[in-house]
Amino acid sequence: MLPWTALTLALGLWLTLARSGAERGPPASAPQGDLLFLLDSSASVSHYEFSRVREFVGQLVAPLPVGPGALRTSLVHVGSLPHSEFPFNQHNSGQAVQDAIRASAQRMGDTNTGLALAFAKDQLFAEAAGARPGVPKVLVWVTDGGSSDPVGPPMQELKDLGVTVFIVSTGRGNLLELSAAASAPAEKHLHFVDVDDLHIIAQQLRSSILDALQPQQFHASEVTPSSVRLAWPALLTADSGYYVLELAPSDGLGAARRQQLPGDATGWTWAGLKPDMDYEMSLLPESNVRLLRPQHVRVRTLPGEAGPERLVISHVRPRSLRVSWAPALGPATVLGYTVQFGPLRGGAAQRLEVPAGQNSTTLQGLAPGTAYLVTVTAVFRSGRERALSAKACTPSGERSRAPRPPGPAPPALSPTGPPEPRARVGLLAAARETRTGR
Repeated sequence: MLPWTALTLALGLWLTLARSGAERGPPASAPQGDLLFLLDSSASVSHYEFSRVREFVGQLVAPLPVGPGALRTSLVHVGSLPHSEFPFNQHNSGQAVQDAIRASAQRMGDTNTGLALAFAKDQLFAEAAGARPGVPKVLVWVTDGGSSDPVGPPMQELKDLGVTVFIVSTGRGNLLELSAAASAPAEKHLHFVDVDDLHIIAQQLRSSILDALQPQQFHASEVTPSSVRLAWPALLTADSGYYVLELAPSDGLGAARRQQLPGDATGWTWAGLKPDMDYEMSLLPESNVRLLRPQHVRVRTLPGEAGPERLVISHVRPRSLRVSWAPALGPATVLGYTVQFGPLRGGAAQRLEVPAGQNSTTLQGLAPGTAYLVTVTAVFRSGRERALSAKACTPSGERSRAPRPPGPAPPALSPTGPPEPRARVGLLAAARETRTGR
C-alpha cells in the first residue's frame, strides 16, 4: 500500500509541475540575427559629430547578446565609396564590437548613401561576409540627413527582402523622405534627435532592435491603413513545395483572398486593405517532403485618419522658427491643421490655422532664449483630432556688434532687417493624441 501511495504522490507532483510549466509557456528564445550599422562617415559630417555618433553606436551595441549563435553585427561607412569596417563573423561579444566601433576612423568624401545601401544589401545576404540565411536582418542607418545619390530605390529593395530598417537622423534630414525610407510605422523606426542628445533614445532603440531580431515564425510587419507585410522563416525550398496565403476580414463580411507563392519565398505584402479593420491571415506550407502545419496571425490595420507623423523644428532664430510635419494620412478627410505654441514656463499660447494642403509654417514674435512647446493638430472632417508636440528653444539673441565710429548715417534697412544668425537647437519630441467623437 505504501509504494502505491508514493507512486500516486509522485504522479500528482509531476502533473502539477507540468501544468505550471504549461501555464508559464516555453522560455523566450534568445534573439538572433544579422545587425548592420550604416554610419554617415562623409565630409558632410563634422569630426565632432562623427565622434558622438560613434560613441552612441558603441554604447548601443555593447549590452547586446553578440555571439555565433545569437546576434552578429557589421559596420559599413558611407562615403564616396562604401567601406566595411568589420564583417559579421569577426567579433563574438558586444564589448569587442564596441571597441571596434570606437577604433573606426571617419572616411570623408561624398555622401553616396544609395551606393552604400546597395553594398549593405549584399553584405546582409552574403555568407562570405558572415551573414546567415534564414535569420532576421536589421539595418540601423545613422545620418545627418543628406545624400548625394538617391536613397529610395535601394532602401525599398532592402525592405522587400524583409530587412527591418531603423533610421536615426541628427535633425537635418528631409522628414518625408526619411519617413518613407524607414520601416513602417515611422514613429517606431525613425528618430530625429540632436547629436548631443543621442543617449535619450538609446534604450528605446535597443529594445526595438531586440524585438526585430527575436526568432519569428509567421508574423506581420509594415502595417499601414491599407497594407500589411507578412514574413516567415524559410520552411521550404523552391524544389520541395509552395505556400498558399489566405486573408479574410475577421468579421466575415468581406471576400477572402488567396495567393500562391514559390517555396523559396519568405515574405508577401497584402495591399488594398481597409483601414482600422481586423484581418485573419494564414500561411499554408504545401510540401511533398514533410508535413508542415498552417500558421495564423490576426492583424489590425492602422486607422485611416493618422497624423501628423513627426515634427521637425528648423530655421531657429531668436524671434522665429519654422515647424514642419509629415501630412496626415487620409488627406481627403483633413479639414486643416492648428498650430499652437507657447512658453513652457508659462505665458499666453498663440494659435495659427494652416490649410490642409500645407505642412509647414513659420512662427513669429517669439522671445529670445525661451523654451517653447509647439503642438500641431490635424482636424478631420469626422470631428476627430490627432496631435503631435515638440519642444524647441530659441537662442539668446543676436551676436553683439562693435559700436560704429561716428560718421554719416548708414542707409535705411528694409523692414525685415538683416538676416538673423541660425543656431543649433536640441529637439525632443513627445507624441500626444486626442480624439473627439467617433
